[in-house]
Amino acid sequence: MQMRSLGGAEVSEVGLGTWQLGAGWGRVTDEDALATLHAAADAGATFIDTADVYGYGRSEERIGRFLSERGERFFIATKIGRNKPLAGPETHTLQTYEAHCRASLARLGLERADLLQLHTIPGDALRSGRPLEHLQALRDKGLTRFVGASVETEEEALFCLERGVDAVQIIFNIFRQKPLEALFDRAKEAGAAVIARVPLASGLLSGKLHAGTTYAKNDHRRFNRDGRYFNVGETFAGLPYEKGLELADRLRTLRPKGMTMAQTALRFALDFPAVSVVIPGARKPAQAAENAAASGSPPLSPALHARLREFYENEVRPHIRGAL
Repeated sequence: MQMRSLGGAEVSEVGLGTWQLGAGWGRVTDEDALATLHAAADAGATFIDTADVYGYGRSEERIGRFLSERGERFFIATKIGRNKPLAGPETHTLQTYEAHCRASLARLGLERADLLQLHTIPGDALRSGRPLEHLQALRDKGLTRFVGASVETEEEALFCLERGVDAVQIIFNIFRQKPLEALFDRAKEAGAAVIARVPLASGLLSGKLHAGTTYAKNDHRRFNRDGRYFNVGETFAGLPYEKGLELADRLRTLRPKGMTMAQTALRFALDFPAVSVVIPGARKPAQAAENAAASGSPPLSPALHARLREFYENEVRPHIRGAL
């Protein structure tokens, strides 16, 4: 596993996103969740991303149990800002943020987070500037080492960079290349890390989904396909499901020999130096191991990158829904 810098800290370039270990992706047992966490760690992953609303604490609790079993040092990033009673800008107070942060730390079994992030909070609350000030106050209190923000759009990411965050987390994958236009250069100038989330487009870029794939009722790939419950971009990267399947199928012939579709997609994101870590999710140990192996894969060729950029601009971008 190759390592990269996040604020001066070394982190594995392939981490583990853990939304699926809390809720939103069908049922995952405690045993499978812990086995997946251990498999990711065995493969060299040191960066684990979670949030207080992933199963309303279930993901953090499982990570806390894993940490106690493992007895090793990991870089733990969590997120706050979407849990009740947070709604309008006036509800995003320092007192509420501190209470949510301390609750997360208790579930994780930590005294301090490595990275505390805003969790795709409403734009009006973010633009007020106060939530970012609250995170900085929590850092001053010793509750986190670094502060950041998970955002929906490049514009929001740039806003956060201007206010001195250590990291921005944003959707970036073969189907969502908007951050290449301005964000990566600005992040480099600011000395901030970029965390690439949804790198497999909710599984579309794994090459394992097809028209007959079924999803549980509590899987967002079933209930949020059209953005009914949250930003449609979080589900299949904002693509209509059938169109996404068609586009993914056309990518099969482009993947390098010896690499899976998932590894090709992760390698795509890793080939950009501005990216400190990609955080694919995994529900089973084998998936975590396959994802981690992308770190040892050779970079994609310049010709393939040019082809993927052209493919995005001409074939993918016209079909993307949701904020970019």
